[in-house]
Amino acid sequence: MAARAAAVGARSLEPLDFGSTADIIKLIPKDLFAELCERIIQHLHGQSPGVDTVELCQRFQTAGVEMNVAALAKIINVVSFLFGTAAKNNLSAEELSTGLGNAISTLPKHAVQVIRHIWNEQGKFIIMSEDARNMATVGQIIDIQWKLGMAVSSDSCRSLKYPYITMTLKVAEPSGQIMSKSFEMTIPQFQDFFRHFKEMAAVLETV
Repeated sequence: MAARAAAVGARSLEPLDFGSTADIIKLIPKDLFAELCERIIQHLHGQSPGVDTVELCQRFQTAGVEMNVAALAKIINVVSFLFGTAAKNNLSAEELSTGLGNAISTLPKHAVQVIRHIWNEQGKFIIMSEDARNMATVGQIIDIQWKLGMAVSSDSCRSLKYPYITMTLKVAEPSGQIMSKSFEMTIPQFQDFFRHFKEMAAVLETV
């Protein structure tokens, strides 16, 4: 089973640009890589909505690791794929590490050790049910923040000091990353946005 999973994993990892991602993983100390894997496992186990990529990237940078959000997102995608494949194929820690060793020769030794250890300890708790896989195909909003501002210049506003609303959505992506998405609306746009929410709430009350 491990050989089959390794062959499938190697082919499936190609679109994830694993070669360059493995080079980045080599720069991450073992303890920080273990923390990253722990957070991914917690997400797959349903204990968290996702991995806060921005917050974790800041932690890496504070620890002296040169890292940006895009590079960290690639690592999260690859490790999530590895754990997800192991869960789907019901692989043991030995089968997973053997598969990694055969299919992904560029992965640093300390990363293989961490992945094997964490999967051995917590992999049995990960259940990739059909319903869970279907739910994972769309993002989930986990927080909404807004603030009122005054525009000093805008293509859509004719006068200065025109009020506008800034909305920030924190979204757990299907990949397991938690990303923040911000956008601005004029007051009429916000009122229309709010109207749609009221309509959705009214429909939900009838369910």
